[in-house]
Amino acid sequence: MLTAAIDCVRFLLRQGLSFGGHDESSNSDNRGNYLELLDFLADHNEEIKTVTSAYASSNLKLTSPKVQKEIYFAASAQTLTYIMKDIGNSYFSHIVDESHDISTKEQVAIGMRYVDKLGQVIERFIDIKHVTSTTAVTLKTTIEDILAKHSLSIQRIRGQGYDGASNMRGEFHGLKALILNDNPQAFYVHCFAHRLQLFLIAVAKNHW
Repeated sequence: MLTAAIDCVRFLLRQGLSFGGHDESSNSDNRGNYLELLDFLADHNEEIKTVTSAYASSNLKLTSPKVQKEIYFAASAQTLTYIMKDIGNSYFSHIVDESHDISTKEQVAIGMRYVDKLGQVIERFIDIKHVTSTTAVTLKTTIEDILAKHSLSIQRIRGQGYDGASNMRGEFHGLKALILNDNPQAFYVHCFAHRLQLFLIAVAKNHW
């Protein structure tokens, strides 16, 4: 049963799909991707069906949100271990963006771009963290904490990419400037995805 639960989590993570559903009760027509996928596997495997049936012990079904999260975090840790091993002692660039989630809490997402042993440019998402504020100092501390968590040094940064907000690219007190003070080789590049977004918005407004 544990193998089936892990396979469900791996599939959903690989496809970038949500786990939970709006209504996960036994009477629901769609209980969410995780439970529906587990039911699908049970329909094709008698051993799994025995454990997931309505008469099975509730603490053996591995269907609770807590169990799903535990498997998810284990998969996440394993993936990050592989990414860090792939980065090794290479130089890297980081890409940072800030936004607020549905609960209006501010959060920071960070990605890494590096060249692997085959000479391929690789871009990987590393972490997302809630922050108490979006000041440049707070963001820098958050980045340093994430780097330290993965045994990465700020001195190995060779590029930094953000949007055009003043707290990010400010010439004297922005995040860019604070990191350049510690590492002058961490050259700043305006996020091209953000530039594209601004371009598309401008075109849409002028041709609406």
